[in-house]
Amino acid sequence: MIPLEEIRRARERIAGAALRTPLVRLSDHSGPAEIWLKLENLQPIGSFKIRGSANAMRAAPVETLARGVLTASAGNMAQGVAWNARALGVPCTVVVPEHAPQTKLAAIERLGGRIVRVPFERWWQCIVEHEFPGVDGLFVHPVENENVMAGNGTIGLEILEDLPDVDTVLVPWGGGGLASGIASALRALKPAVRVYGVEVTTAAPLCASLAAGAPQTIDYQPSFVDGIGGKSLLPRMWPLARELLAGARVASLDEVAAAVRLLAERARVIAEGAGAAPVAIACSGRAGAGRIVCVVSGGNIDSAKLIQILSGQTP
Repeated sequence: MIPLEEIRRARERIAGAALRTPLVRLSDHSGPAEIWLKLENLQPIGSFKIRGSANAMRAAPVETLARGVLTASAGNMAQGVAWNARALGVPCTVVVPEHAPQTKLAAIERLGGRIVRVPFERWWQCIVEHEFPGVDGLFVHPVENENVMAGNGTIGLEILEDLPDVDTVLVPWGGGGLASGIASALRALKPAVRVYGVEVTTAAPLCASLAAGAPQTIDYQPSFVDGIGGKSLLPRMWPLARELLAGARVASLDEVAAAVRLLAERARVIAEGAGAAPVAIACSGRAGAGRIVCVVSGGNIDSAKLIQILSGQTP
């Protein structure tokens, strides 16, 4: 569990880098739940990753930061690190998997990041080992970094301030840093709130691990929902998931595509697949009734895929 004082300290550090995003109700919904949207897609880089990366980099010693920064990311953490590196005037290198969407790669390059593209297995190895041969500098881990999770936890503070009587929070589960940060803040301030990690059927190691009572490796399949999912849980994240989460919920690709359409057509919100996955679960009724907050984690979706979805297809 991330200490509450670290999350509060993170809020002070990231002031001026990350926005306090709005919490708005999804009003055109007839189900048993009252659905609210935490719109992290409105951050300057289009995702929540600006929070954790800003906190980790601003907490680092100046001499360490001067050597540059490195991260491994499918896109959103890369943008967060690149954005903050540009603001701090330090070089940035990003290791990305081959299936990373062009929209996110173009954004990394616009922000001045140097891209190293590798096969998925090599990318995952970089995440596990916290390094990449030949690249010096501060490794800003997208998940297993307490400062990153503390930065993510500031979302939990904002949710409780804006909706004190929230019952359930649905959070996309990629590596677990977002869910663990938010759940840590909620556990400290209002432990009755249920937090569920949300995955997709093509990449649901959290659900498999919780069902088995131990970390599991699954058959990962890339999909248009590129911001979440992997083949297994990272070592540090399993104890946090078991301690902090009420469980996991899994959405199909068709459900996620339908949620992307719903958000665009009814709420005028553009969400990437990962950001729409909690909405898919909330609308399905599988998160129960009451006041449910869906963390719309990002909006960086390829235009071509968005066009397909809006035309009624699932990419």
